[in-house]
Order: sequence, then structure tokens, then C-alpha cells
Amino acid sequence: MENKIIIAGFGGQGVQSLGMFIAFASIHDGKEVTFLPSYGPEMRGGTSNCSVVVSDKPVASPIIAHPDILIAMNKPSLYKFEDTVKPGGTIIVNSSLIEDKVKRTDVKALYVDANRLAVEAGNSRTANIVVLGAYTKLSGVFTPEVMKAVIEKKFAKKPKVIPANFAAFELGYNL
Repeated sequence: MENKIIIAGFGGQGVQSLGMFIAFASIHDGKEVTFLPSYGPEMRGGTSNCSVVVSDKPVASPIIAHPDILIAMNKPSLYKFEDTVKPGGTIIVNSSLIEDKVKRTDVKALYVDANRLAVEAGNSRTANIVVLGAYTKLSGVFTPEVMKAVIEKKFAKKPKVIPANFAAFELGYNL
């Protein structure tokens, strides 16, 4: 099993955090993983993406030319990476910010109203966690319990935000 993921959006959308959650879950679950962040010249508001490779075997390279899954958190990211996804792959689209539909017919598209669901979960800053829930269900790489354990560990020093993050994860997972 090997799962290659590109996550892309604006700085400040939790793109890097989303990638790190997947990487930490891989470690927690005893899988091999690489995580490669990429930032634009400015952080918040600039471009941001990361590549995550999860595998049962050692990962030869963190560079991904053709991901199995693209998570596009904004429109420029969808336009930049849509054509790179492997035929038969999946594109998860943050439909709160991207009204356009995926043009390709040889990939699956999942539209997640992440920003609205984050507000519904109780914290507008959890849109990335909503998408994490959708990715977890769609990919089948991790159980929800593994991902929730990682969320809980990540926010151990901010226990007040854990319930909203769990709620956001559940909303994404149950789409």
C-alpha cells in the first residue's frame, strides 16, 4: 500500500498542519511516511502546499509528480495541481472557497463545504480538520480512532479546542 497526497491552499488554512496530522497518524500506526512542506515567499495568505507519502514499505522519495489524492483548499491550488492527479485518483475540493467543478472525468471528486462545516463544529479555524475527516474516510488508510488519537495528542496543551476539532473531524468523516 502506498498513498501519495498533495495538500495545497493559502498559508493560514492549515495546509501544513493537515499534512502533519497525516504524517503523525502514519507514525502512530507504524507506517512509513515522508512529509515535504513547500511555502510561498510569505506565510499567511501566500501559497502553501505539502506532499505526504504513506506506505507499508520505506519511501524512496518525498517528491510526488502524480498524487493519488489532491486536497485543494483554494481555487489556485485546484488549477495548479488538478492535471497532476493519477487517472483513477481523487480530488478533495474545499467547495466553501471553490465553486468550480473538477474538469477531469478520469478522477473522483469529493466536494467538502469545509468552512461552513467548521463553523457548525464550533470553530471556524477547523476547516482543515473537516477535510482530514473526509480524507480519512475516503482513503481508508487510517481508522478514525487513530486520527482522533493524533488530534488529541496534538492539542493536549489546548484541551479547550479538542471538542471542536473532534466535531469537525466527525462532520468530514460522515459526509
